[in-house]
Parts: sequence; structure tokens; C-alpha cells
Amino acid sequence: MRSSGEVVPVTNGEPGAGRDGPRGGWRRWLPRLVKPARRGAILLVLVLVVEYLVVPELVGASKDLYLLGRINAGWIVAGVVLEAVSLFCYAVLTKVMLPHGSRKPSLSVLFRIDLSAAAVAHVIPAGTLGTAALGYKLFTSEGISGNDATVMMAAKGIGSTVVLNVLLWVSLIISIPLAGFQPIYATVAIIGTIVLALAGLLVFGVLRGARLASRVLRAVGDKIPGLSGAKIEAAVLAAARSFSLLARDKRVMAWSLLWASLNWLLDAASLWCFVAAFGHRANPVELFAAYGIANVAGALPVTPGGLGVVDSIAPLLLVGFGVTRSVATLGVLGWRMVNFWLPIPTGAAAFVSLKVKPSNGGIKGAFSGLLAFGKPQHEADAPLDAPASDPVAGRTPPGEASADE
Repeated sequence: MRSSGEVVPVTNGEPGAGRDGPRGGWRRWLPRLVKPARRGAILLVLVLVVEYLVVPELVGASKDLYLLGRINAGWIVAGVVLEAVSLFCYAVLTKVMLPHGSRKPSLSVLFRIDLSAAAVAHVIPAGTLGTAALGYKLFTSEGISGNDATVMMAAKGIGSTVVLNVLLWVSLIISIPLAGFQPIYATVAIIGTIVLALAGLLVFGVLRGARLASRVLRAVGDKIPGLSGAKIEAAVLAAARSFSLLARDKRVMAWSLLWASLNWLLDAASLWCFVAAFGHRANPVELFAAYGIANVAGALPVTPGGLGVVDSIAPLLLVGFGVTRSVATLGVLGWRMVNFWLPIPTGAAAFVSLKVKPSNGGIKGAFSGLLAFGKPQHEADAPLDAPASDPVAGRTPPGEASADE
């Protein structure tokens, strides 16, 4: 027992709060160190990528600038147009993938939403998460229910990835007799098999194991402060029903396959045009093999939009298929200007055009909203149980209440 004259240590007004000593201090400071450490690690990775992948390509390209005097402007214009049409096909895919009965905004609105999401994906590593958060907010703000937006974005992401891997496999099979087998093909085949297997398991799980998954997530949600297990279970079951109806609609699946394929093929055709602008007519199948391998590698969440990865792998593979190094380097750099860099300012402008309203603080408020999605700590605050004040969801989307009933 303490004597009546003993002094109890007081920290921040709470008796005994300082008993942990140094260990208590570490607990308080550790959360503050996590964010700077994470940002430092991301910055280090970006520096290494730029130093060892981007700079060598730029140095090599600077030696071949004389080729710019022989550039074919017609092929450059064709490449830009094909890239724009490729992005438009992705907007059409978005509209096709919206479930029946869902509100379907105009293609102009969907195109601008996809451009806005692309801008976020191109400025932060693991940009898919930021893209999902921004896309969800913009889709629901256009009157699409939270359930329909979630199902559409998930189906579109999975389907587009599967289509790329299937097209890549076909191009590799055709290119082997033409250019011979290359060691990287085995790695790509393994990665493609894993991706397709995971996609298949995910679809099977949604269609066959939704009730079990919803019960598990409900139990987890009940243990997390601020989440409602019942709402999570209802949202998962509603999403599973919508996804099941979507997967069984052969007409929707056929159109989705068409538009997803056109999105990838036209993007690759844009690359072909930029290579052709410097005087080389590449074999389309071999070029798509190089394009597909570079995009699969660039999908790894290391740098934003595969920056430095796609830019270095694609020229190396094109050289292996007979394109001169100078033409391959300049062609890929030109294509990446419209494929990677141009969507950043155009996406920002598209976001501003969607959000510039008196209630949103004008252009300044719109840009502030876009920049908010570049903060990784908010990327995971996704649609499932966002309250009305949630910075990602913004408001309770129309139709959400019916999905929770």
C-alpha cells in the first residue's frame, strides 16, 4: 500500500501514465515514424529506378537525337489518335460493365472519370488503390449506387487483366516460330498462369463461396471499431448477386471482351506507330509480345504506372525482335509521353471539369480533392462501410440503403 504522502506520477493529467517509461514513449512515437519511413522507402525505390533504368535510357536516346530530323509526323499523329481511342474504349467498357438497372452516365462523363483515375494511378505507387477510391467517389457522385460501382470496378479490373494475359499468351505462341524462344517467356508464362489462376479462384469464390466469405467478414467487421459487421455482410452478398448476374450475361461478357481487347490492342498499335515514325515497321505480333511483357512487369506496385519498368523493358525486348536500339528507345519514349505522361494533366483537367461547381469551391476545391487521393493513408478507406462524412465516399451513395437491407 502507498503511504498517504507518496506522490503518484502524473503525465498528461492521468495518474500513473508515465509508468511505462521509455517503452511508453516508443509506443507514442512509433506511429509517427511509420509514415516518414514508408515515404522514404518509396522515394528510395523511385530514385533507384530512375538512376538505373530511366537515366540510362535517356542517355542512350540523347545520342540518337539526330533521328528526330527524320521523324514521320503522320505516324506520330496516328499514335496519339490511337491512344485516345484506346482510352475511349476503356470508357465504353466501363459503361458495358455497369449492372442492369444501374444508372448509366454519358460516355463523356465516364471517359472523364477514367481519365481522372488514370492521373492518380500515374502519380502514386500502387496507384490502383487510389484509383479505386477516386473512381468510387466519382461514380457514386454521378448517381451510381455503391454496390454497382464496386461490382463494375472489380469486374473491369479483373477482366481487363485476364484479357491482357490471354492476348500476351497468343502473341508469345505465334512469335516463338518467328523470332525463337527467349528466356523471359518462361517467366511471363508463370506469371500469367498465376494471374489467371488467382482470377479464376476469385470469381469462383464470389459465385460459390459468397455466404461463407460474408459470414467471415461480418465476424471480422464486428471486432473493428467503427465498422458494422451486418452492413459488411449485406454489402458482400449484394455485390456477389450483382457479380453473378453479370458473369452469366453472355451478351455483356461478349461486349466486355471486345472493348477490353480493343483497349489493349489500340494501345499497342499506338506504340507501333511511334516506332514506325522513326523508320522501322515492326512485326505486330512481336511488338505486342514486347508490349504485353512490359505491361505485365509494369503492373507490379513498385513505381507509379510502371514508370521506369515499362520504359526500360519494352526497348530491350524490341531490340531482341530486330528493332535497332536507337529506334526502339525513341519510339518507346515517344509512346510513353502520350501513354503515361499526357493522361496526368488531361486527367486533372477532366477531374476539374467534373467537380467545378459553386458548392465544391471552384477550381481550387476540385484540385484539392484530386490531390487528396495521392495520400496513401486514405487509399484503403474503400467503399464498403463509408459513413456520410467519409472523405473517400463523400456521401451515402444513392441505392446504398437498399443494398444494406
